[in-house]
Amino acid sequence: MRRPPIIVIMGHVDHGKTTLLDYIRKTNLAAREAGGITQSIGAYEIEHKGTKMTFIDTPGHQAFSNMRQYGARVADIAVLIVAADDGVQPQTKEAIQIALNTKTPFVVAVNKIDKSNANIEKTKKDLAQAGVLLEGYGGNVSWQEISAKTGEGVPELLDLIALAAEMEDLEYDPSHDASGIILRSTKDPRKGVVASGILKDGTLQTGQIIKAESASGKVRQINDFLGKNVPSASPSSPVVIIGFEKMPVVGEEFHASFNLEVKSAGVEKIEEKEAVESDSREHLNLVLKSDEMASLEALKTIIQNTNFQVPVRIIQEGVGNITENDVKDAAAFNALVLGFKTKTDKSAENLAKTQKVNIIESPIVYELEKSIKEYIEKSTPREMRRIEILKTFGAAKGKEQVVGGKIVLGPVKNQESFEVWSDKRKLGEGKILNLQSGRKDAAEASTDTEVGLLVQSDAPIKAGYLLLFLL
Repeated sequence: MRRPPIIVIMGHVDHGKTTLLDYIRKTNLAAREAGGITQSIGAYEIEHKGTKMTFIDTPGHQAFSNMRQYGARVADIAVLIVAADDGVQPQTKEAIQIALNTKTPFVVAVNKIDKSNANIEKTKKDLAQAGVLLEGYGGNVSWQEISAKTGEGVPELLDLIALAAEMEDLEYDPSHDASGIILRSTKDPRKGVVASGILKDGTLQTGQIIKAESASGKVRQINDFLGKNVPSASPSSPVVIIGFEKMPVVGEEFHASFNLEVKSAGVEKIEEKEAVESDSREHLNLVLKSDEMASLEALKTIIQNTNFQVPVRIIQEGVGNITENDVKDAAAFNALVLGFKTKTDKSAENLAKTQKVNIIESPIVYELEKSIKEYIEKSTPREMRRIEILKTFGAAKGKEQVVGGKIVLGPVKNQESFEVWSDKRKLGEGKILNLQSGRKDAAEASTDTEVGLLVQSDAPIKAGYLLLFLL
């Protein structure tokens, strides 16, 4: 039997992939996407002149390279979208290479022709230099000028896709075991593991045993891409599957049948990680949480491929909300907690305040990248005037404390405000109430001088800590 084509939209960030799908589906997905950028693979079914088509929208940001490759692997046809006002960009070239490597037939959509600075001829030349020769320009790659914003040229683009699908002669056997590819994987507090995918062959039905390389289970519920509960699904259909015992890895193939035999995965156990030294003077430790596996992998990719001022290491990672356990891990290893498209439990928020653990959340991946850089810059002591604490005298009385130290870089003045630091971590702030040098009150003391201090601080001060003063 013939099946509808699966089409992947690929191209550089902001070149109009999601806007094109918006127009095709007559919805406004872009407005709901954080920052207007699609950050996980979504699959959508439409109908054009009586022909069904399934579209996969892939992210454009460089951090999502693996997700784009998953999309191309499952697709029958790719649409390479290139903005006429911006031309071929790094992710355009990457998309071309992925399509060639996966041997995915593709057509080109030259977008944003409605813009005053659109340069279609330059875009064609850019594509030729990137190895894509269009029809009428020395090659055989079909293409169409479009405006995803106004819809100009979009019906003709869909005609090209339908023609390409006919040439592929796409078929499936409804009697075969169901098979497809996992595109998304996450956990729902009520439903359990929720996996999204595209069916490639056979018929998927509730009650079937389902297997992927990393997970298995029994299909308890099938939803279509609109969220409607359906008893079965046929190939090319985007499906949401509930029934895996643990989260399958994005990009894995799955198979489902009433005759499959699988061993119960039992309760998923968290593997113990190798011990990580809590001393973070040479590293920034991170705890990562995300809403789903694909997003988590994307976040890890961007962290691993970014040059930060200090080495960065991931000590813990997971899917779901940021919990008390995440905060405890962060406190133990002096780590920063990053939440990508996820939330922080109230109890975790309260614990983070008492443990002075920093949590940064954002639904936009490159904002997290920027936040890490800013955090490192703020949390790395600059060459500031500073006192190294050598000794404390007696217990603190409220916020007041008597300490002794050596001025490593001065001068330091009486009544000055300071920051309390330990192991490149800011613990609090305070002020000198009285400064003594040589056991006498002093208005100021210079470098290499040992001093006694009566201070007021919102954090207890211990030997080995640093008091930092603005230059």
